[in-house]
Amino acid sequence: MASITIRNLDDEVKTKLRVRAATNGRSMEEEARNILRQAVEEKAGPRNLAQAIRERFAPYGGVELEIPPREPMREPPRFD
Repeated sequence: MASITIRNLDDEVKTKLRVRAATNGRSMEEEARNILRQAVEEKAGPRNLAQAIRERFAPYGGVELEIPPREPMREPPRFD
């Protein structure tokens, strides 16, 4: 296994990492490994846009749109 050293890490970032690790019951090192592992995982392929929008609005109960009534087709233009 490889190892890395991270220099010049802000104190605030280190503190947040320590708190996050404690919350998850892990060491800071294990928490950093998990964060890095998740960051480099390949993302899923392209998603269905309609499904993504539906998932985004589902917690809010969705959106009801008023659909206008259909009208008869108009006459096509004439080029006489």
